Amino acid sequence: MNNNLVVEKIDVPDIDSFLSKIVDFFKKQIVLTIAIIAMTITCFFIPIDRQYLAYFNWPTLATLYCTLAVVEAFANIHLFEIISKAIVLKLNNLRNAIIGLVFITFAGSMVLANDMALITFLPLGYFVLKSTGNEEAMAFTFIMQNIAANLGGMITPFGNPQNLYLYTYYNIGTLEFVKIMAPTFFTATVLILGICLFVKPVKLTLKKDNDYRLDKKRTLIYTILFIASILIVFRVIPYTYGTIAVTAALLFLDSKALKQVNYPLLATFCVFFVFSGNMARIPAVNEFFSQLLPVNTLLFGILSCQVISNVPTAVLLSHFTTDYQALLPAVNIGGCGTLIASLASLITFSEYKKHNPDKVQEYLIKFTLINVGFIITLYTVQLLVN
Repeated sequence: MNNNLVVEKIDVPDIDSFLSKIVDFFKKQIVLTIAIIAMTITCFFIPIDRQYLAYFNWPTLATLYCTLAVVEAFANIHLFEIISKAIVLKLNNLRNAIIGLVFITFAGSMVLANDMALITFLPLGYFVLKSTGNEEAMAFTFIMQNIAANLGGMITPFGNPQNLYLYTYYNIGTLEFVKIMAPTFFTATVLILGICLFVKPVKLTLKKDNDYRLDKKRTLIYTILFIASILIVFRVIPYTYGTIAVTAALLFLDSKALKQVNYPLLATFCVFFVFSGNMARIPAVNEFFSQLLPVNTLLFGILSCQVISNVPTAVLLSHFTTDYQALLPAVNIGGCGTLIASLASLITFSEYKKHNPDKVQEYLIKFTLINVGFIITLYTVQLLVN
C-alpha cells in the first residue's frame, strides 16, 4: 500500500506583482490619484452620509459613458480616418486644418455642451495630425480645442451647464443673458482665431493613404446611439434606459468598444463630484466666500473655478451674491486655467496622455501658459466693460 501523499502545487497570486500593478496604475493616472487624495481629505470634514448620493450627476455620467463607448465604436470602423482624409484634402494646410478643428469644437460646444464636443472632436484632431505626420502640433491643437469647448457655449443659456443653472436660478432674461456674455464671447472668438493664425501654413500630405470604406449601416446605427447618448443629458431619454440600450447594442455590434471605454476618466468624474460636493458643505469654505465675494465677485469667482471647477462654483457662489452680471462671466472665464477648472479639461488631458504618455509635462506647461493668457485677457476685457 502506497502511503505517499501527493501534494499538488497551488498557484498563489504574487502579492508583490499585484501591488506593483496598482502602483503603476495610479502613477499613470495622476489626475485620478490627486483627485482621490483631495476627496479623502474632504471626507474627514464631511463624514459619509446620505447626501453623498446627491453629489453625483447621474445623467452626465451616463452620457459620458455612452458617448465614450460610441466614439470608440466609430473609431473601430475607421470613421475618423475617413473624415480626417476629407479634411486634409479640403483644407490643404496645417493652419486651415487646426482652425477648422478648433472652430468645429467651438460651434459643437453650443449644441453638445463642452464635454461632449471634446469627446466627439478630439479623436478627429488626433487622426488629422497623425495621418499627416504633424503629431508635434497635437498639444497646441488639443489645448485650443479645449479652450474653444469651454468658451464656445458661453453665449447661450444652454451652452454650458453652469449657464443653465444661473439662468434659471436668477431668472435672467434671454436678451440680458446674451448682453452680459457678448463682450467676453466675441473677445474669446477673436483671441482663439488670432492665436491659431500663428500656425505655419504647412502643406498637408497623407503619410499613408489607407483606403477605408465607410460602413454606412454601422455608421447610421452608431449615429443613432450617439444622438441617444446626447439626449440623456437633456432628460429626453431616461439615463437608465439609455445606458442599457447603448450597452446592449454595442455588446452585439462591437463589444471591443465597451472594453476600450476610458473608465479611469469616469472614475475621476465620480471622485471629483464627491470632492466638490464636500467642499460646498464645509462651513469654513462657506464663510470664506461670504467675506470675499462682495469685494470682487468676478475675480474670486474665476479663482474659485481653479479649485473646485466652474459648475460647483456657480452652484456654491450663487448662494452668497446677487451680482449675477459678474458671476456669470466669472464661471465661464474660470473654465480656463487649471486642469480641474472645468471637467472638460480633464477629458482633453486624458485623451492627450493616451496618445502621448511621454509628453505630459510639455503639455501641462503649454496648457497653463495659454490658459492663463486667456484668463488675464478676458478678465481685463470684462473689467473694462463693467
